[in-house]
Amino acid sequence: MIAQFQPDQMKYLPFQGGNDFTTPILQQPPGRLRFSRNMEIDVNSGYNYSQGYERYDGRLKPSDGRYQILACTITGTIAVTNTVTGDTSGATGVVIAVAAAYVIVTKVTGTFQDAEGLEVSAVVQATTTDDPFDNDAPTPLLDVTYKNLAADVYRADIAAVPGSGSVFGVLRYNNVLYAWRNNVGGTAAVMHKSTAAGWVALDLGRELAFTSGGTVEITEGATITGATSGATAVITRVVLNTGTWAGGDAVGRVIFASQTGTFQAENLDIGGSLNVATIAGNSGAITLLPSGKIRTYQFNFGGAAGTKRAYGCDGVNRGFEFDGTVYVPINTGMATDIPSHITAFKYQLFFAFGSSVQNSSIGDPYNWSPVLGASEFGVGDDITGFSVERGSQTGGALAVFSRNIIHMIYGNNRTDFTMIPLKLEVGALEDSIQVLTNTIMFDDRGIINLRAAQEFGNFQDTILSQQVTSFIKAKKRLITVSCIVREKNQYRIYFSDKTALYVTMDGGDVLGMMPQQLNHCVESITSVEGAEDEEIFFGSDDGFVYQMERGTSFDGDDIEWFGILQYWHCDSPRVKKRFKSAAIEAEGNGYAEYGIGYELGYGSSNHNQPDYDINSLNGNFGDARWDVSTFGDFWWDADIAKLQRKRLTGSAENISLILAGASDKFEPVRFSGAILRYKVGRIIR
Repeated sequence: MIAQFQPDQMKYLPFQGGNDFTTPILQQPPGRLRFSRNMEIDVNSGYNYSQGYERYDGRLKPSDGRYQILACTITGTIAVTNTVTGDTSGATGVVIAVAAAYVIVTKVTGTFQDAEGLEVSAVVQATTTDDPFDNDAPTPLLDVTYKNLAADVYRADIAAVPGSGSVFGVLRYNNVLYAWRNNVGGTAAVMHKSTAAGWVALDLGRELAFTSGGTVEITEGATITGATSGATAVITRVVLNTGTWAGGDAVGRVIFASQTGTFQAENLDIGGSLNVATIAGNSGAITLLPSGKIRTYQFNFGGAAGTKRAYGCDGVNRGFEFDGTVYVPINTGMATDIPSHITAFKYQLFFAFGSSVQNSSIGDPYNWSPVLGASEFGVGDDITGFSVERGSQTGGALAVFSRNIIHMIYGNNRTDFTMIPLKLEVGALEDSIQVLTNTIMFDDRGIINLRAAQEFGNFQDTILSQQVTSFIKAKKRLITVSCIVREKNQYRIYFSDKTALYVTMDGGDVLGMMPQQLNHCVESITSVEGAEDEEIFFGSDDGFVYQMERGTSFDGDDIEWFGILQYWHCDSPRVKKRFKSAAIEAEGNGYAEYGIGYELGYGSSNHNQPDYDINSLNGNFGDARWDVSTFGDFWWDADIAKLQRKRLTGSAENISLILAGASDKFEPVRFSGAILRYKVGRIIR
């Protein structure tokens, strides 16, 4: 029998360490998870549930949608989805909710007025009794509800990338998003641009090869004219492959958006300058074969501000350069000129062709002539990716990954490049390589950290994923892509079954690993530092592009999340305790609902295990609204943080707390830890 005169004991249980499927329970530090779904480790400790994602095509983002409350006297019928029009102001809005004396609208144009009629299909159905209230619901719950309804309306406007199949490439360049998808027939790939009106297919222009370039140099902006045909085109890019203009033996290509007439085998003129080059026939449209896998790298070979460009490859077409307007296919001279991986190192562009590494000349990504600095290395195994490393030699090194070996290239150019094997039987699976603080990749043995160890003058590898080995083994053949999230110090890797693993780092140390279950497959991804915040976009197999870390849902669907903590014995594993309460520290940014539950004694049926509701508790965190000019407009019950008390009943040697919720409208909440209150009982013999 538990002694009643014993004073209550208190223990603090920090939430830390992430999932641990491997370490024996009694050897685990407190705060780890038996399992979780759609939760993350906060860089400042604790567990969050994951942020949402939403579709994107350049139009207004669903999460940026606003609502207005129109106080009114309803005399007729107004229904959700109706468009109401102010009969005096001409303002319009789409109805998302109707209350006794209010109509809530979104997609508002114009400004509604007090004391005007609200028309539906030109018939007055209500009269306003006040000026509109913008994003100003009377309670926090109504506020998030109306924002969510507004987001649904804007979401319906956003379209898939036109075509068929998966979106197999996304690129965020100069604050514009680009996406690649096959055409409707699947016979060609098409590059699209996001705009305020949605996706627009890009015409990649035309290319025309020339020889015998003379002393008059062809430059961007010049108009070339066929000496015989009279065809004309305005040059947008000049690609010089060999020779020089001064020597009269320049060989290369010119790129232009369109032409008038048809070129033929002839000389080219520029104004009064005749025979500036010779061509063998008409130009050709730049087109793309279907079903590649786009991989890109942005680099500034020009050195001046504003000359940073995007470079890419896809494994089925030539590599390319793109500056937001001009698309330039890159000819390397390979018989099968279809690189699969790309990077830049020491102002040279690097491509991977199977097991071959090749680089351009210095500062010129168009030129792949060995005479001008291009070179090639063979690594003996198909290349799965690159990363630029801080090495032991001055100026760093380029890591070249294959599945079963890693090579390092040291040096500055072909005159002193040296490639050495770094690790045998250690490598990287394709599309798993990312650089956070150090390079992280997915090897056959698990997630590896390739860490520069300057005290040894070389590199050492570390397996990071030992706590989730069973998960890793089940997923390693399903990798689609990976990315980093800089603001969260996270490495993320995605799988073809719509799952993912989020790894939160602190320098070179792992804070923990958290499995995710998404509603869409991540087929391609880009993660860049935007004008204001980090931006992450992914293409999916349904043809849509989505932006991560946006909104409160999985594109309109509930985010179902839970974290089941490991059984904790309060530092006395064989002592029975009567648990009385838990106070869980929670903080967030807005109104949220969630549930807290628990299991006793390893979940044994010998104990009465309680039920719980996933959204039975709530908090309004840090979202007090205070305008100095309207002092009364303030949610005084907003919390910076709160200790959410949960009553506990039952006796056992240990306890497992459970955090859970499901919603499409609540911002994430961070749970930092719990204070357990209990009475100590007898020793279990």
